Amino acid sequence: MSPAMVMAAKTKQNDNLESQYQKGVKHLCENGINKVPKKYILPISDRPKMKDRELINVNKQNLKLPIIDFAELQGSNRPQVLKSLANACEQYGFFQLVNHGIPSDVISNMIDVSTRFFELPFEERAKYMSSDMQSPVRYGTSFNQNKDDVFCWRDFLKLMCNPISDVVLHWPSSPVDLRRMVATYAKETKYLFLMIMVSILESLGLVGTTENKTEEDGTLKDFEDGSQLMVVNCYPPCPEPNLTLGMPPHSDYGFLTLLLQDEVKGLQIQHQDKWVTIEPIANAFVVNVGDHLEIFSNGKYKSVLHRVLVNSMKSRISVASLHSLPFNYMVTPSPKLVNEENPRGYKDTDFSSFLEYISSCEPKRKNFLESRKLC
Repeated sequence: MSPAMVMAAKTKQNDNLESQYQKGVKHLCENGINKVPKKYILPISDRPKMKDRELINVNKQNLKLPIIDFAELQGSNRPQVLKSLANACEQYGFFQLVNHGIPSDVISNMIDVSTRFFELPFEERAKYMSSDMQSPVRYGTSFNQNKDDVFCWRDFLKLMCNPISDVVLHWPSSPVDLRRMVATYAKETKYLFLMIMVSILESLGLVGTTENKTEEDGTLKDFEDGSQLMVVNCYPPCPEPNLTLGMPPHSDYGFLTLLLQDEVKGLQIQHQDKWVTIEPIANAFVVNVGDHLEIFSNGKYKSVLHRVLVNSMKSRISVASLHSLPFNYMVTPSPKLVNEENPRGYKDTDFSSFLEYISSCEPKRKNFLESRKLC
């Protein structure tokens, strides 16, 4: 065989492999693999260290995030809980929310229908594959499969949720109860987000007084009309979990993310320059500060790096509900949080700026947020 023919054969083989990777890691696993393909192997410096992996299995070394009791937040103990909320957003960028009022069956149904979606035949899941980041429904793999040099051990289903009446008919029709269960869950989490944002704004000193009432009503109306993106993540068992990640270190673009996870550990946050595993709490939400809230708070509240480990034994399902202002709104530091002691630290930004950024490069860590900082 001539060198040209050998090269052509290798190119065809590589194209075939790339095509397989684009179909997702679940598809790879369904076809049977016993080692991680090269496409998913991270550089040694980016791989989870053994001590990171041990953190998943050693409870005493796992990080217990600040716990915010939503019921107490609505009661006479509100001032003290608001202080705890402010501390969590400043020091951790994350907290666990308990007693939030969303019925347990709504939560269990969301995990159940998400699991059943990823158990559908590949041909059914593939109907919703799209490279259009503004599509109301998008099934895909990795972090940004159009730009990632190394793929992540993760498949996802992304669903635009606002307004639900406009988008629900675009959502998958299988499983047959998916639209109904996701719509119910989306409405519940949107209401919860709005209630948390009232507390966030109050903890920042921006609402809660008579003179701020008009501004408060306007701000909350903006959030009511704001964006909501549901991201359902599936992390299949990985034969060599020490070589790859389910999600690379990143921050979230919006104001708040409400994360629902099953009982399988995997979420890690960067705290005090160390990667620590978050201990799941049944029926609780992990809530994290997004880039937009860091900008809006002029850096007072922190959008923190987080990533996902995978394991060789169990599949993991999580559902992230990302909330922000409407896509066409500018996010800017609140004027009340800018003064001589705390000068403005961020440029204005909007969702189109974020899309343009991630479409032009491989997203890494907090690069987008860093690009919005003023020197």
